[in-house]
Amino acid sequence: MTATAPIPSGFHSVTPHLVVYDAVAALDFYERAFGATVTHRLTGPDGRIIYAAFNIGDSVIMLGEECRDYGVFSPTALGNSPVLIHLYVPNADEAFEKAVLAGATIEMPVQEMFWGDRYGKVTDPFGHRWAIASVVRSLSPSEMQAAADAAMACEVKA
Repeated sequence: MTATAPIPSGFHSVTPHLVVYDAVAALDFYERAFGATVTHRLTGPDGRIIYAAFNIGDSVIMLGEECRDYGVFSPTALGNSPVLIHLYVPNADEAFEKAVLAGATIEMPVQEMFWGDRYGKVTDPFGHRWAIASVVRSLSPSEMQAAADAAMACEVKA
């Protein structure tokens, strides 16, 4: 008997598993918007995708079709998602623009953030929210806290 690895090859300890309505269209969007590469695809008897896995950069994301009969709902069925998927890329502005051109909706334009990232947020056509970021300056924990204090002081005055 061959030993089985407890974590599949290529996966990390934590892996997002997205639920969508229309998994075929979602995989197409993730390929166009984020350069995703589909590595696995399983279909049910009705031809719908019951499980897929794809890579974006060095990370794996799992995906499945909404199945309301089993209590599996997509963000569009729920009306929103409280989850934000953080995607680090070499160039946040280019990646953001590519996602928008592929059909994502702008939630927050890319801008310099106090913690040192160039950062913006989009919502994909399936209701999942993505933060797209690139580190542009590295801050120590104390520098980041001072920057956060300054940023929050401006918000409190407004």
